[in-house]
Amino acid sequence: MPPTLLADLPAREGCPKRMVFGPCGGVRADERCEVAEHRCVFVGEPLVTWPAEPLPAPPPHPGSLLDVARSRPVVLTDLSVVPYDPASLRRVVEVIGPVSDGLLVGEHANRPDFPPAVVAAEVHAAGGRLWTTLACRDRNRVVLEQEVAGLAALGVDGVLCVTGDARGPGVRPGATQVFDLDGPRLVALATGAGLSVAVPESPAAPPVDLRPARVAQKQRAGAQVCVLNHVRTPAEVARFVAAARAAGATVPFVAAVAVYTDERSARVLQRFPGLQVDDDAIEAVLAAPDPREAGIAAAVAEAAALLAIDGVAGVNLSGLASADGEDEGARVKAEVAGRIREEHGG
Repeated sequence: MPPTLLADLPAREGCPKRMVFGPCGGVRADERCEVAEHRCVFVGEPLVTWPAEPLPAPPPHPGSLLDVARSRPVVLTDLSVVPYDPASLRRVVEVIGPVSDGLLVGEHANRPDFPPAVVAAEVHAAGGRLWTTLACRDRNRVVLEQEVAGLAALGVDGVLCVTGDARGPGVRPGATQVFDLDGPRLVALATGAGLSVAVPESPAAPPVDLRPARVAQKQRAGAQVCVLNHVRTPAEVARFVAAARAAGATVPFVAAVAVYTDERSARVLQRFPGLQVDDDAIEAVLAAPDPREAGIAAAVAEAAALLAIDGVAGVNLSGLASADGEDEGARVKAEVAGRIREEHGG
């Protein structure tokens, strides 16, 4: 897709995120917009298709998550650190990096951190392999172009291109929200810069019937892997992957595994629009004599069930993991990752 077309396509009227290729993953269960009180403007409408030839994807870096996924299941682990704290980042990477095939840096409105290129340099220095989330909420198109170029120059394993969650009421009320681009257009920008690109999808968010085919459209924009948001059961993931394959998507899928060991780390997973978790499993872990061990065992079991699904090439260890801080959360995730790799030949 020519770069000028990225900006020239008209946004859907009424979408606060100015999306062209919606809907976003935050549509609420009652079909309300994540940002406003009206119904999502993409619900009940035909799928918006990618208006250009599929973009050729660059080959993955040797030893990267996408490269390794050709031969065995992979583990992508969320990187949760104290913001603006290089020492925290290094400690966490040193714990989870050796047992993870990739580390995923998030993009949170209420927890801003160093710019992506700075985080990438620190992660690489600590020995980790990085997947950086790039969101369109806080960066205009020029800054996104700069970030993409910087990450490509640093040789990151890949980027997860998202439109981005809207900033909630009371979170930095004096800051604007940009949304010059949406996720699929950012995919094209990153692919054109030679980066390996992942995209998210929320199988449980309305309109559920459009989401499998959206994966195929994101693949046309250049995506090489799809990272799924949380759903309640592996059976739902299996149905979604099969539907995406039927719609023409051939990319591998990385399925989300909920990692929690206490009240706070469990409840935070239950309150985000667009994702669902197994509430019964959460209550069983919290009621266990040793919730830490029960939470680790539950995550390992969920991973095994997900990796048995045709088309699922890996799992994403997602969540705080512990209320006792980032270092303990890293130790929990490392234990989960290590057990998964032991069971699946990592």
